[in-house]
Amino acid sequence: MTITLNQQLIDLNIPRIAAILNVTPDSFYDGGQLKNQDHLLNRVQQHIDQGADIIDIGGYSTRPGAAEVSVEEELSRVIPVVELLQEHFPNTPLSIDTFRSEVALQSLDKGAAMINDVTGSQADPKLLDVVASFQVPYIGMHMRGNPQTMNTLTDYEDIVVELRKHFSWLAEETAKRNLNDLIIDPGFGFAKTAEQNFFLLNHLDAFNLLKLPILVGLSRKSMIYKTLQLTPEEALNGTSALHMIALERGAHFLRVHDVQPAKECIDLYLKLKQSNT
Repeated sequence: MTITLNQQLIDLNIPRIAAILNVTPDSFYDGGQLKNQDHLLNRVQQHIDQGADIIDIGGYSTRPGAAEVSVEEELSRVIPVVELLQEHFPNTPLSIDTFRSEVALQSLDKGAAMINDVTGSQADPKLLDVVASFQVPYIGMHMRGNPQTMNTLTDYEDIVVELRKHFSWLAEETAKRNLNDLIIDPGFGFAKTAEQNFFLLNHLDAFNLLKLPILVGLSRKSMIYKTLQLTPEEALNGTSALHMIALERGAHFLRVHDVQPAKECIDLYLKLKQSNT
């Protein structure tokens, strides 16, 4: 399985790492940590040195209950960062975590290489047309509602079946637009209870039937720290434990705050996989 990223063919038999770069003041774990340009550049350099394949930039917090942010505010956060990173790290692909077509358009125009949409095109149908026009990979996540309402929308008859239907629909929509590289994300924590999150992780291999790359975002999430009665800051060990499960169940991308531990998980997973051949 492969995708084309920054005009290079990427082999997904080797799982890849998308490093989270939140440029928001209110993200659940690292909101407001990047105080200035030097701090931001140092953080990105650290991510790259530790093995990040992609830098995923987000200017709109999607934690439960997060406040609404205007398009103008999101653009003011994201576009200067895209320009800065393109200048300093031109060979590192940038993903933009947005559900808005205007933010995607301006970011891709500045050189971003991927769009990561937490709504799976539900919030802004124009987004797929923008992504298709640039022919870059598109990550479509599953969620219901928005950050303000999603915690009340957790009733499913069969969560795996419903997510597979959603991703099948999304695959049809991207195919209509000749959008070649669709990556799916089950959306852990988005309109799902902790129990549903663990069930989804345990059945992640059910999505392999779709023959699409799978991205998993588990890093320091509440399903980990609340289960272990910890804080997000203390949830790294639990994150690594679940990352290994995700890799064994077929994850092709890990979206993470902590690159080096994720890279160690991938290296050990590949060594374990190699021992079976």
